[in-house]
Amino acid sequence: MPVNKKVIIIVLDSAGIGELLDAGKYGDCGCNTLVNCSLAVGGLKLPHLSQMGLGRIAEILGVPPVDNPTACYGKMAERSPGKDTTTGHWEIAGVILNKPFPVFPDGFPAEIIEPFKQSIGRDILGNKAASGTAIIEELGALHMQTGHPIVYTSADSVFQIAAHEEVIPLEELYRMCQIARELLTGEYAVGRVIARPFVGSPGSFKRTANRHDYSIMPPRPTVLNVLVENGLTVAAVGKINDIFAGQGISTSVHTKNNMDGVDKTLTLMRESFSGLIFTNLVDFDQQYGHRNDPSGYANALEEFDQRLPELICALNPADVLILTADHGCDPTTASTDHSREYVPLLVAGKSIKKGVDLGVRTSFSDVAATVARLFGLTFDTGEEFASAITE
Repeated sequence: MPVNKKVIIIVLDSAGIGELLDAGKYGDCGCNTLVNCSLAVGGLKLPHLSQMGLGRIAEILGVPPVDNPTACYGKMAERSPGKDTTTGHWEIAGVILNKPFPVFPDGFPAEIIEPFKQSIGRDILGNKAASGTAIIEELGALHMQTGHPIVYTSADSVFQIAAHEEVIPLEELYRMCQIARELLTGEYAVGRVIARPFVGSPGSFKRTANRHDYSIMPPRPTVLNVLVENGLTVAAVGKINDIFAGQGISTSVHTKNNMDGVDKTLTLMRESFSGLIFTNLVDFDQQYGHRNDPSGYANALEEFDQRLPELICALNPADVLILTADHGCDPTTASTDHSREYVPLLVAGKSIKKGVDLGVRTSFSDVAATVARLFGLTFDTGEEFASAITE
């Protein structure tokens, strides 16, 4: 195993590339995050992703297919049911779920809410499905008057708690989330409990970067565990550590935004260790997809594209860069929820073949099998494509 060899997975959170065959079951017919976003803004300017082969995966306005891609390219279908962050990331790491996480479109039942209120010693506001920005505008002033936290969910399997940082200090908010996480088991075992702190005054509330996710534990070992057990480092950037409940993670850093995520990824790439850097860039989803903002989404994609040369230049001779996503969140639809989509797959490195068409992968877990194979290990889920891309 080469010294100082790294595989870098960067998840462009929600950058889906077309509806899956079963999208109709999820109400997502016609969703195509990247393509529809490009149409909405009159074309995307992504020269570096274009050179890697993004335009060969789908017809994206402004991203033409190139003759000689600098990366291997394809797309992946999600085998697990669902379209949430946890499910997508777990499958990338090699865990395929048999059933989706529970959702609560009508709010959480008394069996959960009553013991939650008793444990935190306060009443709550909300308890319904809502947009995160909309619900703090609706209930933020009342929250500031009463001190009651705002509990809400979405189409995803989440229990979210919003609180003004000057009303409920961060540590208290995090404690409330831990209490909720312990209560939400069995049939109520949502994928994530999320702390959603905000600041400001009525009419100008703003969520802060102090979000914290409390994920359910993966039901079985992921490729992250396999790497760590074999003496390799797994460095988590962004919300990766939260998504995996710290399992199989050697070290982690939180991020403020996409560019901070790129900066921290580059810092880790320059360190001397062998293993995996697993990065989530959340702004595409959190800031633009859920807010139906195709212009913001497009700008974020173009901003990332401008940083790609730095990432490519930082690769050591044995390093491999994998760009993908975890689901869609089409900002051009009426819905503000995630969408059931294929995700792009771009793989590059100095020792990696160029222009290999990886086709349509039947599971995100092919990434897990490939990462294991690149380090001379085996993983029992997914079909590796390492043998197709290495000399």
